[in-house]
Amino acid sequence: MTAELVRGQNHPLPQVRLEIRISAGVPVLAGATLGDENGTVHGPQRVAHPGAPTLPGVEVPRQAAAEHRLAVDLSAVPEAVHRVGVFLALPTGTTGPLRFGAVPAPRTAVHGPDGTEIARYTVGGLETEAALIALELYRRQGAWKIRAMGQGYADGLPALLADQGLPEADTLAAAIHGTTNPGPTAAYGHDTHRANGTHRANDAVRNPYDTPAPENAPALDTPAPADAPTLGGPIDYSHPRRPRHTAPPPPTPAACPASDGQPAPPVAGDAVGWSMEERLYNQVWGMFEDLARTTAAYRSAVDFADTRLEKELDQALADPRARLGEGNAAVREAAQIRRDQLAGQARAALDRDLAQLTAESEVVEPALPPAYARWDSPAWHGYRVPTDPPMALRLGDLHLPESLPLRIPLLVRLPLEHGLWIDSGATAVPEGSFADSAALRQAAMETAVALATRLLAVHPAGELAVRVIDPAGAATRALWPLTGAAVLAAPPATGAAGVTEVLERLTRRVDLVQMAVRGGAAGSLPDDVDTARQLLIVNDFPHGFDDRAITRLRYLADEGPAVGVHLVLVADRADAAAYGPLLDPLWRSLMRLTPVPDEHLADPWVGHAWTYEPALVPVGSRIVEQVLGEVAAALIKHK
Repeated sequence: MTAELVRGQNHPLPQVRLEIRISAGVPVLAGATLGDENGTVHGPQRVAHPGAPTLPGVEVPRQAAAEHRLAVDLSAVPEAVHRVGVFLALPTGTTGPLRFGAVPAPRTAVHGPDGTEIARYTVGGLETEAALIALELYRRQGAWKIRAMGQGYADGLPALLADQGLPEADTLAAAIHGTTNPGPTAAYGHDTHRANGTHRANDAVRNPYDTPAPENAPALDTPAPADAPTLGGPIDYSHPRRPRHTAPPPPTPAACPASDGQPAPPVAGDAVGWSMEERLYNQVWGMFEDLARTTAAYRSAVDFADTRLEKELDQALADPRARLGEGNAAVREAAQIRRDQLAGQARAALDRDLAQLTAESEVVEPALPPAYARWDSPAWHGYRVPTDPPMALRLGDLHLPESLPLRIPLLVRLPLEHGLWIDSGATAVPEGSFADSAALRQAAMETAVALATRLLAVHPAGELAVRVIDPAGAATRALWPLTGAAVLAAPPATGAAGVTEVLERLTRRVDLVQMAVRGGAAGSLPDDVDTARQLLIVNDFPHGFDDRAITRLRYLADEGPAVGVHLVLVADRADAAAYGPLLDPLWRSLMRLTPVPDEHLADPWVGHAWTYEPALVPVGSRIVEQVLGEVAAALIKHK
């Protein structure tokens, strides 16, 4: 089944010989960079482009075109290469478009040597970018994966190459563009014509990057074989300097970073990204995907073993004459042994993967920044109000029954695209956890306060304003960390009048910001409009809400996130049964969280039911008071 990737998502590669197909709608340049484990490309001899289209394990097209096919053999790339980046660039010096935002979104697809499509990714959301990294193939724990990148550069190919760590990126970019432009600049690239079926290097003016390579580096100007495929034909995956019709040698311990042949020890930030925060974010989601898939493989293997056992027992019992006696008992015993062997092998494979993921988690967890870290992490003890907001936020932890005690952080991107509904009427409450429903509602509100504290802490001073609606005043005790530190934008609103006033204020803000953005006058809002992002916490919803207030809240849930207004509802859906279907669209638009561990989240790959655990403050800890004290001091200075 083909995986439809989104930006930042990764996917395992079942094969090492690949064909990457690209459809851009307009002529573009396609190439590839070979980077080390940190993503650094060590010299132009590690860049495959139309002027130097063949590198060990990689062959790219020799001209700009709207359709491309790149051949990749990951078993043939040098051992020092851990990342293969596929880039696209709009040609310069032509009458074509100058930015990807003016052309159809480029489409990429990864195929196996038999033509089976493994994954696809459409690079959307582009505006002023003139060059981009579309895909990245990377080595992780001895296996290769693909990640949808979509990382664009408004300054074009020079900026892209410079970001890869290449010196003289401007000159190399000019050489690459020169291979597709007629005139003097073409002399900087290799001649891309074929004569008598062979590739000829331009001997009149050599490529300035054709300097002698290091002693151990692969040669770049080796002629392509006479039967090399032409653009658009079948792809030859054989290594250009490996004898034909021979299988690649099996991996050896020397090919592994660890001297004993085992996978290298995990490293925090060992994932694709342009900053450590992005690398950690991608690594956490990579761990989540790995755990989802290895658990799915284990469950599938056990299901197969059970199914085969039932089939063998049915066959043994099919003959009435053979149902009794020692022979039938021996058959059933042998079938059970085979089942147990299969299940045991599957469990051993799962345990091996869990051990690797646990080791990785033990390294990654202490390295997480405050926005990603647990409340008991040392990252909070040296907390200072940041100058930039984070890219994501930790909402809690996820785990599966087979993977206890391994926990994977649940990270969501910021700003929040959807509101949150903290369920104060959860049904899967552990026995004896709460004496009554009032205690559970209190816990739900404490969860909301911990979340609001985290959001305030990770935003620069004044960039997030927290407002609270508590119609009956039932959350006074739970709200004390926020009210005591004086970090709320206003006292909690109570009663029908308070509900109306807050909703009117936020609805007006959404309307005015929308009109300002549409009119191109985002900086001309009235002075009484708070331009900071707004987080509205509503306790005991829908208590205290009439039909008009509910309509306004639905409007904020639908239109607010795009203009900086976000919702957190603390509610029991059973309380809203009297409203019938009126609230159903609101519930469906929110992400459900619980104040206690609950098995209610499903992943998009295999549909596991993940147990969610909220990110609560440890009992007796004073870290929240310390963090909110820093936030309050920064707010005073900001005013």
